[in-house]
Amino acid sequence: MGDTLREQDGPAAALPHHAVVGLGAGPANLSLAALGGDHVPGGIVLFERREGPAWHPGLLRTGTQLQTSWIKDLVSLADPCNRFSFLNYLVSTGRIYAFLHAQYESIPRLEFARYLGWAAKELGTVRYGSCIRAVDFAGGRFVLSGSDGSPVATADHVVFGLGTRPDLPPCFAGRQIAGVVQAENLDQYLSTVPSLPYEQVIVVGGGQTGAEAVLGLLQRGFRDIRWIGRRQWFAPMDESPSANDFYRPTYLRFFQGLPQAVRERYVAEQTLTSDGISMATLQQLYQVNYEAYLRDGRSPVMMLPGRNVVRAAERDGAVALWCERDWGGQERHAARHVVMATGRRAAPLPLSDRLLSMMETDAASGEPAVESDYSVRWKHSETHRMYVQNRSRLGHGLADPNLSLLAVRSAIIVNSLLERRVFDIKDEQMNTVWA
Repeated sequence: MGDTLREQDGPAAALPHHAVVGLGAGPANLSLAALGGDHVPGGIVLFERREGPAWHPGLLRTGTQLQTSWIKDLVSLADPCNRFSFLNYLVSTGRIYAFLHAQYESIPRLEFARYLGWAAKELGTVRYGSCIRAVDFAGGRFVLSGSDGSPVATADHVVFGLGTRPDLPPCFAGRQIAGVVQAENLDQYLSTVPSLPYEQVIVVGGGQTGAEAVLGLLQRGFRDIRWIGRRQWFAPMDESPSANDFYRPTYLRFFQGLPQAVRERYVAEQTLTSDGISMATLQQLYQVNYEAYLRDGRSPVMMLPGRNVVRAAERDGAVALWCERDWGGQERHAARHVVMATGRRAAPLPLSDRLLSMMETDAASGEPAVESDYSVRWKHSETHRMYVQNRSRLGHGLADPNLSLLAVRSAIIVNSLLERRVFDIKDEQMNTVWA
């Protein structure tokens, strides 16, 4: 990305200036703004490309719930008296009793999305419809440029919380294949495409999103679903007390002190503590399959684990997929509709070439080198800081892109920004000893 502003350019001085800006207004930066807003002059201003509040809008089907406790909201783990807590949201909106009496084990995903929208409105510092295409550094400040390349604001510090984008198998890279749809767009897609319940449909991806896509298809009447996953089984999430210990501040500190090779191995070994399917979802799917067999003499969902999609093509009005099997050989599947639920990866950072040249990056991934406080190592980090959220799994463990330590991460960033302990993160009673 080319430079957006030269050192000698004068207009930067006339632009709106903020002490701290965040790019993206998802849960990560909303948490930061909610915790830090009262401590940063002018609050923390968030630039969001969407025109209004939205959080995984295509994945808010009836019955879908978060896989984390409602106490792990935007603020409570760091500041339980904060007015942006989920509990205060329920009381403020008059739904506290209805919510309690519904006896949810976890927050409905639709409720969490509404909570985020409420927080954004209460903050008053979210600038919707503001797409920042480039961040540069000139004249002793960060310069943010919009869609047309023109500078729109400056800042002393920048926090990147840009979220993710679909991570597709290599055979789909750069291709538009008719009939292939992302899981988050499934409901909208099916509302515009005529389909017959008994025609075959394929779901690719053996995680929670894939399982929910299968259930969504069943609810719409589909009765011939092939569900493809790479693992040897459709694995449940490990939500045991010992697995949850990986999502504690004490473990985070231990993890950051490990050699990189050990961190890489641990992240791989601990994957199912965050990347599995909830037991309730698996049980529901198996029960639907079982009861359909009792009623119709056949189960609607064929589960195909241990398969990796390596080739895709359009054939006679359908999508053909070739899968390599773990135990050897290939097999071919074809359907008019293919739903992709193959995970997500971090969105690219909108950095100018000049800013990139002043940063330290990881030789293997090209990602910024990230400190324990989530700040980026770069030339002027002593006086002007950049922070990244949700893109340091190897540096901060599986909790980094997870909602579990959302408030803790924000508190660490606020403490770092203000160079004092605004929030004291306590995690003292530990039964597990790692070192």
